[in-house]
This record gives sequence, structure tokens and C-alpha cells, in this order.
Amino acid sequence: MMAQVIRTQISITEEQAERLRHLAAAHKVSQAHLVRQAVEALLDRDELELRLERARRPLGAYRSGGSDAAVQHDEALADAFLS
Repeated sequence: MMAQVIRTQISITEEQAERLRHLAAAHKVSQAHLVRQAVEALLDRDELELRLERARRPLGAYRSGGSDAAVQHDEALADAFLS
């Protein structure tokens, strides 16, 4: 089942509009479909960047006294990506 869509209006340059038309035609999809894909990709990338920032925040902030800091770091990053 497709999520409810909201109509919105955007402004793009003539060059962007032409390139979008050509890309949509080449892939046999609507321009709206390509815009939705681009928005989703941007949101996914932003979410990943936020997760990486959260994972890196504690690095170097504490001293464990142990010699396995690199192993623990890898586990912390794995947890951040899986959450």
C-alpha cells in the first residue's frame, strides 16, 4: 500500500527542468517519481550523517584503561548503524 502523498510545488531552473524531463523519459518514469526518489535519498543520507555524528561524539572523551579501545569502538559503530 502506497503512503499518502502530499502535493507540493517547487521551483527549479530551466536547465534542471530539462535534465529532469530527459532523465524521466530515459527511465520511463514520471518526473514526480524521480523527485520523490531524490527526496528520499537526501533524507536517508541526512539520517546516516546524524547517526555517524552520534557514534563519533564520545570518541576520545573517555579513557577506559583497557587496551581494546579499537574493538569497543567498532562495536559502538556497529550498534549505531543497527539502531
